[in-house]
Amino acid sequence: MASPQAVVRTMIVCVSEELAQALSATRQLERHLNISGTSCPRYWTCTALRPWQRRQLIDLRKAKTGPCYCAGGPIRLLDLAGMRHGAYLGASVRHQQWAHVVAGTKAATPWPVFLQKHLSDPSGYPMDTATAEFHRQPRVQAMRMHNAATHGPGQLDLGDLEMFQAGTAAYANYHALWALCTDAFLTETGDRMQPASAFFADRITYLQQAAHYLDSLDEDQRLFAIDLHHQ
Repeated sequence: MASPQAVVRTMIVCVSEELAQALSATRQLERHLNISGTSCPRYWTCTALRPWQRRQLIDLRKAKTGPCYCAGGPIRLLDLAGMRHGAYLGASVRHQQWAHVVAGTKAATPWPVFLQKHLSDPSGYPMDTATAEFHRQPRVQAMRMHNAATHGPGQLDLGDLEMFQAGTAAYANYHALWALCTDAFLTETGDRMQPASAFFADRITYLQQAAHYLDSLDEDQRLFAIDLHHQ
């Protein structure tokens, strides 16, 4: 049976010091990494950076409030612990909001189940039918109605339904790890890690492996975050 592929929009890449300098100067990702994308300034930097340390960061930007942020640099100059904690807290609040929005509705079947059914029999179970049956569920309707009445960051991602239903802790821990590892991870040796499918179980497996790998890296290892094109 065909499995729905995980959507990969953002990737973390381990780069050498020389490559980090080249990327910082040119931003030519396709030339240096053979990856079509743009730098993604998502990392918080450590506080009180010295001028010579700032030069080691890729695409460094100042924020009106809070820490500066960048697209990458040596791990020791990135506030990974702060990012993880912030993502955990933000996801916890978002889950509380979701629980309020869907209160009184039954657990819904997540989208990957419908997509898998479509991929297994495209003509017998068209995409339009899959989408309609997914949207017809009361819990999904509650989320869509909330999104229709809400603008900006307060919207709830329908793709997170399976994670929402796993509970507050699971949802918060997922986003805490995702903040550091995103959708995919390219190792020092060029091996690519990413979820085997769009199902939550495979996303968990990926994040567990990627987080373990990240923890094993030396603090001088350079990381670089990329928003991918055509994925």
